[in-house]
Amino acid sequence: MKHQKFLKPSLIALAMSVFANSGAWAELTAQDVVEARQETQIWTTFALSPYLRANEINVSVDNGKATLTGRVVEDINKDLAKQMALGVAGIKEVDNQITVEPQYVAPARSTERSYAEVIDDATITSAVKSKLMWSKHADGLATNVDTKMGKVVLQGTADSKQAKELAGRLTLNTRGVVAVDNQLVVNTAKPTVTEKAQSSAQEVGQEISDSWITTKVKSTFLYSSRIDSSSIHVSTNQGVVLLTGKVASSVERRLAIDLAKSLRGVKRVEARGLTL
Repeated sequence: MKHQKFLKPSLIALAMSVFANSGAWAELTAQDVVEARQETQIWTTFALSPYLRANEINVSVDNGKATLTGRVVEDINKDLAKQMALGVAGIKEVDNQITVEPQYVAPARSTERSYAEVIDDATITSAVKSKLMWSKHADGLATNVDTKMGKVVLQGTADSKQAKELAGRLTLNTRGVVAVDNQLVVNTAKPTVTEKAQSSAQEVGQEISDSWITTKVKSTFLYSSRIDSSSIHVSTNQGVVLLTGKVASSVERRLAIDLAKSLRGVKRVEARGLTL
């Protein structure tokens, strides 16, 4: 869309609504719609990138050519913006007019969460919920997870102090989490004989596959901010998890073992092959 200034998706949606209600929508060509979509896609990739989101970058698209203007601190960020724009379907050329200013200071942050921060928080919430659901203590947890600017609040109940503390540790070790407010309340009510029998029968009836365990161990490592998941190989045989590979420290090794042990279906963790 020639000479079009940078627009956020919400503004584009509003503009489309106005066009539709006024009858002006019919005057837009198919190419206009394609270019508006491409501008939005480029903006979204910039907004989600931790390296570009704080910079002032404007985007316009005209017949497959994206023009980028604005300011960044380093050459590498300028090149990254170009490569991201080229990654959008239909963009054949990029006119990268972004200027590099080493002393550039981003505008003061708003108290409102940015689009990227909302997505980050939603991703953290999803990861925390998944880790808690896979935990051996999940049956005793009734948890609500809320994330804002990387700060997670856990609310609900746990059937023991151990389960509450584990939920807090699993959350804190999740990638992107900066703080945890663990408001879980320990429910000390003891299960009845009937409830115990039902729980035991259910556990016997649910055979957890080795492939499921392996997948969840890998996912848990991937979500963790303190583990390099690419350096650890995971395999499972009859509920016994085998960890091999290299870790950076004894702390990372201990955490990997503890996280694997905490998952449903894991009977034991063998980590002699996990070395420093």
